[in-house]
Amino acid sequence: MDEEYDVIVLGTGLKECILSGLLSVDGLKVLHMDRNDYYGGESTSLNLIQLWKKFRGNDKPPAHLGPSRDYNVDMVPKFIMANGILVRTLIHTDVTKYLSFKAVDGSYVFNKGKIHKVPATDVEALKSPLMGLFEKRRARSFFIYVQNYDENDPSTHQGLDLTRITSRELISKYGLDDNTVDFIGHAVALHRDDRYLNEPALDTVKRMKLYSESVLRFQGGSPYIYPLYGLGELPQGFARLSAVYGGTYMLNKPECKVEFDMEGKVCGVTSEGETAKCMKVVCDPSYLPNKVRKVGKVARAIAIMSHPIPNTNESHSVQLILPQKQLGRKSDMYVFCCSYSHNVAPKGKYIAFVSAKAETDNLEMELKPGIDLLGPIDELFFDSYDRFEPVNEPSLDNCFISTVLPPSFLPSFLLFMSCHFLSSNPIVA
Repeated sequence: MDEEYDVIVLGTGLKECILSGLLSVDGLKVLHMDRNDYYGGESTSLNLIQLWKKFRGNDKPPAHLGPSRDYNVDMVPKFIMANGILVRTLIHTDVTKYLSFKAVDGSYVFNKGKIHKVPATDVEALKSPLMGLFEKRRARSFFIYVQNYDENDPSTHQGLDLTRITSRELISKYGLDDNTVDFIGHAVALHRDDRYLNEPALDTVKRMKLYSESVLRFQGGSPYIYPLYGLGELPQGFARLSAVYGGTYMLNKPECKVEFDMEGKVCGVTSEGETAKCMKVVCDPSYLPNKVRKVGKVARAIAIMSHPIPNTNESHSVQLILPQKQLGRKSDMYVFCCSYSHNVAPKGKYIAFVSAKAETDNLEMELKPGIDLLGPIDELFFDSYDRFEPVNEPSLDNCFISTVLPPSFLPSFLLFMSCHFLSSNPIVA
């Protein structure tokens, strides 16, 4: 371990493993360490015995739930946008040879007390009860504008500068009612709250285009894909990529202490009496707690069921969004369901997650609107985790700290930190 590296990565969460893989491919000498003896960090996947031990305190789950090895329960469940940057990165780096993906059956939204499918085809849009006939015509005009919009072609802008006008101002030009705005903003643009309405419209239009492109990419019933055997396969895929290109991995390394020189710049990492020198450190917030601040908490319920979520057309995998206005909340709630069709549970079993930003101290009551939509539940677990963001200046201390993922899908902007590191780093060619 007493060597010098270009970058030391601490933690094997998804973001850390993505960066480790990309930096290794770029020819940098990378050391990747984790205090745990498994990959994935907080975003790992657990079998049934591990799940039972974490939440019930013993390793004896009931036999009727099926074999433990057939379960791969994500601790930070996310679907992936089918045409997002993450998918393109997987293809570009050839990490797809380590993973298999499958399209998610459906995308749904909660509106006026009922579950509705987000239309994925023209036929579904015509039949959808989410809008009346005249509202559908107005919405169609707006969707055509978004579909034709090209940031680099002013002729498609119709005289509108989307970097200056807000989403609210853009949508108001088409006369859409509040329910339609709610649907577009949360079920299509996938905003987590209503702040987007007062922000430049360009981001909303880009999100809507990404949704449409993702639906079309695999001709499925939703814009999402999901890896077989769970999201925990993703960090391992990028870890393999790093190893192929010379990255060094050390798991089960306790007390990884980041060392700094007299100028406050990182100079190495010490563990078990040995110090590895480096120029940069990439890590999750737990490795540098004095350089992050808490920005919130995520509440989550995990349910094991013997049936799909009711009113979702018997879908084996589904994303259900509950917009904030429908629940009287400040942010959206998400219901995520997958099953044996994605090899995350035994045949006949389904895993559902209800996630939201915690707005009260009573997590069980806060998640109740989502849990009530699940139907009969075999087993239910509650969990929460804090969200942190870095407060340091990477250009001064050479520490690049990831943020904890919010409760939703994996957006195309997941790799922002990766792009920031790669574009601003003088040691990257």
